[in-house]
Amino acid sequence: MPYELILSEIRGRVGLLTLNRPQAMNALNNQLMHELMDALEAYDKEDAVGAMVITGNEKAFAAGADIKEMAEQSARQMMDRDHVGVFGRIRTIQKPVIAAVSGWALGGGCEIALSCDMIVASESARFGQPEITIGVIPGAGGTQRLTRAVGKAIAMEMILNNRTLSAQEAYQFGMVNRLVPVQGYLEAALTLAEEIAARAPLALRAGKKMINQAFEGTLSEGLTAEKQEFYNLFTTEDQKEGMQAFVEKRKPEWKGI
Repeated sequence: MPYELILSEIRGRVGLLTLNRPQAMNALNNQLMHELMDALEAYDKEDAVGAMVITGNEKAFAAGADIKEMAEQSARQMMDRDHVGVFGRIRTIQKPVIAAVSGWALGGGCEIALSCDMIVASESARFGQPEITIGVIPGAGGTQRLTRAVGKAIAMEMILNNRTLSAQEAYQFGMVNRLVPVQGYLEAALTLAEEIAARAPLALRAGKKMINQAFEGTLSEGLTAEKQEFYNLFTTEDQKEGMQAFVEKRKPEWKGI
């Protein structure tokens, strides 16, 4: 389907989604967010796609939510329209999603990056949750995911006092997987996504599911769920193919079944 505020293309086995409101620093209005989630969900169902990359441009991944859409809204109007609820749809995506971030990733932009499974950042990337400066707090997962990503102390400073993290700081805190020069950050993200997309599809989904379980449940619950997912994979043709290929010292041919 055609999109107005994002660009969508398939490169190899990777679905590339580019936020495309450069005149507004890729500010996240409702239309853009719905288009982004629709595209992610479409790629999640597409057998030819094994992983996705979300990116912006060199100056801005996304500089936050579109404040003009929200400035005059009442609490009831915000709840009725559920402005931030659309962000939650990314949690339903089963395939790996990588954020390729350059420039500003602020507010909702930072929250999108944190919602992804991995982040590849250019050396110019800067991450922040500046909502406190306009009288609110992050509402699309920022207080929860940021704390898990960088720890309580740094999250407190970012959310309560508008501290921004440089790409180097985000890498040091473990928020970012890779730190790459600006001219190569997107290709690095696409390369990582292509490597992941070449893995066994069902095992990828199970692995992602269980890692997320580790953040959302107890250790006991996670261990029980992990064991069941592990056993379930022995019902798949990919498991038989992968282990046989190992024994025969050849490259496996995944079918996703």
